[in-house]
Amino acid sequence: MAAAQRIVIDNCAIATVDAGDTEHASGHVIIAGNRIEAVGGGRAPEGLEDVVRRIDATGHLVTPGLINTHHHFYQWITRGLATDHNLFNWLVALYPTWARIDESMAYAAAQGSLAVMARGGVTTAMDHHYVYPEGSGDLSGAIIRAARETGVRFTLARGSMDRSEKDGGLPPDFAVETLDDALAATARTVDEHHDASFDAMTQVAVAPCSPFSVSTELMRQGAELARAKGVRLHTHGSETVEEEKFCHELFGMGPTDYFESTGWLGEDVWMAHCVHMNDSDIAAFARTGTGVAHCPSSNARLAAGIARVPDMLAAGVPVGLGVDGTASNESGELHTELRNALLINRLGAHREAALNARQALRLGTYGGARVLGRAAETGSLEPGKLADLVLWKLDTIAHASIADPVTALVFGAAAPVTASFVNGRQIVADGRLLTVDEDAIARSTRTEAQRLARITAQG
Repeated sequence: MAAAQRIVIDNCAIATVDAGDTEHASGHVIIAGNRIEAVGGGRAPEGLEDVVRRIDATGHLVTPGLINTHHHFYQWITRGLATDHNLFNWLVALYPTWARIDESMAYAAAQGSLAVMARGGVTTAMDHHYVYPEGSGDLSGAIIRAARETGVRFTLARGSMDRSEKDGGLPPDFAVETLDDALAATARTVDEHHDASFDAMTQVAVAPCSPFSVSTELMRQGAELARAKGVRLHTHGSETVEEEKFCHELFGMGPTDYFESTGWLGEDVWMAHCVHMNDSDIAAFARTGTGVAHCPSSNARLAAGIARVPDMLAAGVPVGLGVDGTASNESGELHTELRNALLINRLGAHREAALNARQALRLGTYGGARVLGRAAETGSLEPGKLADLVLWKLDTIAHASIADPVTALVFGAAAPVTASFVNGRQIVADGRLLTVDEDAIARSTRTEAQRLARITAQG
């Protein structure tokens, strides 16, 4: 560490999001290599060696980088469709389009999704990709390549579906895999791409899609595969009242009991949405350490309901934030979810006591790291952790009159990102990506969206 090149950030407000919620009205952060070397109040110590850069961050708040815990990148090229549908009708409307994606489309869509998140302060992203039409190419490889080029830390949740329309599911028959093919492809993806090291940039999780698109055997064997490989498990859970009804009709029990019966509760599991959870469900998640990816904008867009996040947090359930797919959250930005999580949860039973600004920031940082199993490495600003951090500019007209910087970040307008660092490398400067060409990505995503629309129209 002593010999590593250092970057010194001075004169900034700091929200560390550590266990004590330590904050500094004016402080410093020292990056050494890919790690955080020091965080403290006042200016950085004089006489530091190997300093290659000094940043005067006056007017900025420094926080841990944002961590996205649920997304579907491929949906970037199907935004703005079925805008007045609930979840099941939305899926029925869009599956015939999604079932025609190919490698080029998946790559462009991943580029678009990642670019917008990264320039908005996301330093760790994930993608739950579960549509693998036959002959579509190396979709997982394309998504991972896009993440590597963008420069974000990344988890691919390798999804799967084997329950199609002929089996009572929602996806078209040609859009699903067989049980054996799904398990084999998932195992290959883990073997080829998962990195278990402390500073890993790419990890893989096992992620059958949902109870209504996956057989019980795929759920059960998927859990066994994940634990044999030592990786995490992810799926959708308790998203709508229709799902609750489906599980009772098909399995004779609610979603949480069904998940437990198939091995899908535990500290290595996180579920997306979890909107319709009763007290017993929340207690089961707390008892087993099962995590939740809270997606407030998508839940509102699809009229799914308000997740009981305050009750989950009070019970000790790990909770992070998710964008969800951009066909149900057209902005694709996680930093706006800080505000939306706070506001939407205040419409629930706890009203103004539901969440405060610092709880919302914790959901988007340390909470996400915990959900992804990376809380030892990232999610807070502490010496020894990975240098994933963001400088938010709060001295413009949009925020300058708000005295408390965390309140400004969460309650105020989306704050500009002056700099974002991942693994000690700067990937954003003054709101623009340094790693990829945003304008070229905009053109390619539009081209691929138009190509997908033409292919779908041709049947």
